[in-house]
Amino acid sequence: MRWTSSPKRWKRRAASSDEGETGMMDEQIKQDEAPEISATDIGGSADSAIPRDELARLTDDIVAALKTVYDPEIPADIYELGLIYKVDIEDDRSVKVEMTLTAPGCPVAGEMPGWVENAVRTVEGVMDVEVSMVFDPPWTPDRMSEEAQIAVGWY
Repeated sequence: MRWTSSPKRWKRRAASSDEGETGMMDEQIKQDEAPEISATDIGGSADSAIPRDELARLTDDIVAALKTVYDPEIPADIYELGLIYKVDIEDDRSVKVEMTLTAPGCPVAGEMPGWVENAVRTVEGVMDVEVSMVFDPPWTPDRMSEEAQIAVGWY
């Protein structure tokens, strides 16, 4: 199963070789605009290494940790800004984060991945963290949540 998050709503998607059925936890969201949080085979089956309730806690705690990291030039956290593109929670409880910046030349480009790694590493149960910087697709302001838009005075 794959868990997809956006700052405002969650969607659960059953994954199989033929993409299977989709179970919704909330309203439909655009897949290309939503950061993803996923775990391999999290349905609580005998094959799953992470029970469903633990995955839910890890997911909530990782999002909370990401929301403690701020772009120093913008008064909103990186999660609400839409800078987190993907978070994978592996069966061994290692976490892989794909993130971007508001601009490739951002002054904190060299530091922010470390801030994200340190924040996610504080989550109980996370064994390892790997942060990758990506610029495709490029960040645009439409990735910002309503909360971030209010924080920057755009709403």
